[in-house]
Amino acid sequence: MAERDADTIHSERRTHYDAAPEEIWAAIERLPQYRSWWPWLRRFDAGGLAEGERWTCTVRPPLPYQVSFELLLHDVVPARSVAATIDGDIAGTARIELAPADGGTDLTLVAEVRAASAFLRRLDRLAGPVARYGHDHIIDKALAQFADHAL
Repeated sequence: MAERDADTIHSERRTHYDAAPEEIWAAIERLPQYRSWWPWLRRFDAGGLAEGERWTCTVRPPLPYQVSFELLLHDVVPARSVAATIDGDIAGTARIELAPADGGTDLTLVAEVRAASAFLRRLDRLAGPVARYGHDHIIDKALAQFADHAL
């Protein structure tokens, strides 16, 4: 689950998939499929999974608002890891790492985000647990739906 300090939500998830890291990476590279895998992803524009790429996203958590942001990819190591800087309604960092484990792959997602838009900062001050719930829900759904649709 996510931990929270005054302004930042820190989350770390580790999920095991019964596929090799190269297969997981190949699925992650299928960018045109993202919106069909993740119906809560309302907007997604991306050119590729490469250093310097900028992805534009709008996410609809199970709450009455949307969150728009950009991911700037860096430290891309095929079949091993990708890191991103996040900027927009939320800001922070995220990293995915793939490691061979038990005949498959352990995928670890680490993210640190904070509300950056005036609306989300206000929501965070008034209802911090609501922001944490939306964050946790989307991450948990993303990992489960990735397994269901991509693999």
